[in-house]
This record gives sequence, C-alpha cells and structure tokens, in this order.
Amino acid sequence: MHRRKVGIIGAGAVGATAAYSLSMMGTCSEIVLFDIAEGVAKGKAIDIAQSSHYAPNSTIITAAESPADVNECDIVVITAGVPRKGDMTREDLLMINAKIMKSVVEDVMKYSPDAVIICVSNPLDVMTYVIHKMTGWESNRIIGMAGALDGARMAYQIYNKLGYGAGQIGTLVIGDHGQNMIPLPQKVQVGDVPVSELLSREEMEEIIERTRTGGAEIVKHLGTSGYYAPGRAIAHMVEALLNDSKIVVSSSVLLQGEYGYSDVTAGVPVVLGKNGVEKIIEIELDEETKAKFNVSVESIRSGIEILKTNHFFE
Repeated sequence: MHRRKVGIIGAGAVGATAAYSLSMMGTCSEIVLFDIAEGVAKGKAIDIAQSSHYAPNSTIITAAESPADVNECDIVVITAGVPRKGDMTREDLLMINAKIMKSVVEDVMKYSPDAVIICVSNPLDVMTYVIHKMTGWESNRIIGMAGALDGARMAYQIYNKLGYGAGQIGTLVIGDHGQNMIPLPQKVQVGDVPVSELLSREEMEEIIERTRTGGAEIVKHLGTSGYYAPGRAIAHMVEALLNDSKIVVSSSVLLQGEYGYSDVTAGVPVVLGKNGVEKIIEIELDEETKAKFNVSVESIRSGIEILKTNHFFE
C-alpha cells in the first residue's frame, strides 16, 4: 500500500463522510470520489479538499469523471446501491443492488486490480459474497464493513447504561449486518473490567436489542439513515489497512471452515493489516450463541440463494 490512495465509489452521505474523516485524520495521500449522479462527487470533493486545509496532513482529494479515474488504488470502498423503497421485495432489492455491484466490481478489477475492497453496500453480507464471486480474488482482499459500525453502536449503548468508560469500551458483534446480528457485550470489557461484572443480564439484553435497532432509531429521529458513524467506521478500517495496524475488528468475511461454515460471508472478529484480513479469529461460542449464529448465517445464505435462483452468478 505504497501509494496510500483510496477510491470511494458512491459519494452519498456515507461515502463522503468517510472521505471527510480520512482527510481530517491525514491517513491517505490521495482520495478519489466517484458517483453516477452528475456533480455530486465533484462538489463534495471540492468541499472536503477545502476543509482539509486545517487537517494535520495534506490529502489530495479529487472527483473521478469516470470509473477509469478510480485507478491504481490501494483500497476501494464501495457504498453504491439503492435503499429498499415502497413495495420493493427483498428479492427486488437483492437483484438491483447485485447488478449495481457487478458493474462496479468489473471496473475495480480493471482499474485497481491490486486493491483491497471494503464493501459497505447493503445487504452487506450478501453484497460482500457477490464481490468474492465476481472477482475470484484472494479472500483476504475483500472485507465487509459490519462489526466496526455495529460495535460502535454497542459501545454507545453500554456507555449510556453505565455513565462512564467512554473510549474504554470493547466491541464485539458477530453474524449478519442486520436484524440477526449478535452483539456480545458479555465478551467485552470496560477498561480492564468485564462488562458482565458491571451489568445485569437484563441490562445486557436491553443493550443487545438497542444495538440491533440502532440504525432504525436514527432513522426515526432524522428521517434518513445515519452516516457519521458508518463513515467513521470505514475510516477506522482504512487506517488499519494502510498503517498495517493489526487491529481486531469484526468484519464480514468469507468463511472457509471457520466456525463450521464454508462458502458464506458473515461477521466474525478478524485482524486487519496491510494484506487485508490477516487472520480470522475463532472465539469460543456457547450453545445459545452458536444457535443464534446459525440463524444469522442461514439468513445470509437465503439471500445468496435468491441470487443463485435468479441465475445471477451464471
């Protein structure tokens, strides 16, 4: 990752916030934004570039006129896709976003063939699987941004319940990036103290539920999905890759025997470094959590099966 160049495909609120976060952190040498909506990437690139005047390190921020301009990137972040609307079925949404992803990935393979891809598009786990199948790349180079966001939401809920420990709270969420996600507050600590010694089981159950519905809570108040936390979570992952930090972050990755599953993408703790996923960490799960994880994996597989039934991979 010698160039420290990051491409962000999809310059909506999440993609632009990721670019802004990275520029304020001074993590990259260059960020290039691309969006199919005319003028969006250009306008945001100019605005972010002007804001970076006050950043600790300078970052070149540009807008791509075409996919060919998102080239020779070390990392490509994909946020492109459409949200579910009106009477759109789950199958409709899957097929639309999978087709968008297919087009985007073909461009990434052509213009940034050595990149690590971070998938942010929803449904996250299924879209991450699509990228694996479309590229045929080494599995360590394709990562779904899931637990970095869900974990931050869990830490927020733990802090709200305790009233202390901000910045000292561990995070661990596994499974799918959706309603079947499995927050594991009992597995983390506040400073050096296990959360299980600070909160009752009932309190932890409340934290688990509020973590699951964290995105919906923002929509209720804001009228749209959150973007600051997702954007910052992306930047956190990008920084780990560029700096070879070897940090542990739950991410959606292709399982190949880990946790007893294969040929499916799901959120599990991994080590992130310059090669992408440096290691998949297999933690001990009790029987209750194993059952929940199975439900989560089967939910992801059902989405993959919809694509297969519609001959998407043929």
